[in-house]
Amino acid sequence: MQLQGKAVRVTIYIGESDHYQGKSLYMAILRFLKQEGASGATVLRGLAGFGAHSRIHTATLVDLSADLPIRVEWIDQADLVDRLLPQLRQMVNDGLITVEEVDVVQYAPGRRPDPLAQPVQDVMRTAVVSVPPHTSAAEIVSLLLQKGYRSLPVVAENGRLQGIITDGDLLRRTQLAARLDLQAALPTADWQQQLAALRDQGQTAESLMSQPVITVAASAPLRQAVQQMVEHDLKRLPVVDSDGRLAGWISRVDILRQMEYHQPVVESDQELPSPGQTIRDLMYEEVPAVPPHATLDQVVQALEKNRRRRAVVVNEARQVLGIITDGDLLRRSRQEAHPGLIARLRRLVTGQPDDTPRPRWQTAELAAETAADLMTAPTITIAADAAPAAALQLMVQHKVKRLPVVDENGRLVGLLGRASLLRGLVDEVNN
Repeated sequence: MQLQGKAVRVTIYIGESDHYQGKSLYMAILRFLKQEGASGATVLRGLAGFGAHSRIHTATLVDLSADLPIRVEWIDQADLVDRLLPQLRQMVNDGLITVEEVDVVQYAPGRRPDPLAQPVQDVMRTAVVSVPPHTSAAEIVSLLLQKGYRSLPVVAENGRLQGIITDGDLLRRTQLAARLDLQAALPTADWQQQLAALRDQGQTAESLMSQPVITVAASAPLRQAVQQMVEHDLKRLPVVDSDGRLAGWISRVDILRQMEYHQPVVESDQELPSPGQTIRDLMYEEVPAVPPHATLDQVVQALEKNRRRRAVVVNEARQVLGIITDGDLLRRSRQEAHPGLIARLRRLVTGQPDDTPRPRWQTAELAAETAADLMTAPTITIAADAAPAAALQLMVQHKVKRLPVVDENGRLVGLLGRASLLRGLVDEVNN
């Protein structure tokens, strides 16, 4: 099971003599968490303490108590905690429960000679938000915006996977498409009106979803998931059990984290891997670059030149100043509501030919919007002669999908993507 990055720690303080349905409460809690697929929990027995009743419980030889303090610690994904916490509160009749955010830096069963040979179910995320086929388009958009998901599996009553909905599907099939990243900028009244309009259209998850869905079996080796992602250029895969029921979710970053955990330590002066496995070999050199004074229209034209939907902002010496994505335009441009810009960005995401006329900006002030106003900065970069393991560590640490590649003088020479890096690391393990 995958657990890394932001997580939640639940701490439960109870007494040793507390029971639930005729069993020790702490054992009942452990069994419940294990049954529901929790990542793991630990029970600690205290030497002394007191709680709401102000009775001191101690384990001294003078006053040996049979009701010592018990602390149960459980760390897991936030979604799973939200789902299981109500039942835990019902089980704990007399005690204290706290919840806090933690950073998980490592959660693994141990290093293996071949990390890609382990089953997918050991790496996948089990906390998956899914929707039934009859879910309205308005509810789907609310889920994508409020929870930050970019994909929603559509699951039938029997648990079998029927389809999947991504933000790209919304771009192709609804009129709300280009506003997915703009919830914070929309007035509440406008947002409610757009959701109401979607409800009136009567679209449901069944009409929005893409099918058939490329999946991977929970028992399959991790290498098979990698092959599926590389072959179909996918960022994530639904995981199904032997009956086709949704069991979990696995993404490129989950696999990269496993590769990083198993990556041997590379000394700074150690030779790079053989040809075909270096950053310079794995990067793509045709990177759209714009100067900081480039206009909004010039930035969009740069994005339209490649399917990666990214442009790097560079100075006169081609040193990297920032990076711009289509999402950055939606979040930051004062022209985000312009019909021409929305149409062009929609075609960027869907891959359709751009046969629409270039938008005419409404005022000189808006036309003067530049790349420096729109870019994300500072930008994480990677040296062309660095080890792939270093690029992997940066992607995982900073949660970025692509890294601008620079030479010894900091000048832009290429762009390294997760998919390319994954191919190189897989080849390195296989060889």
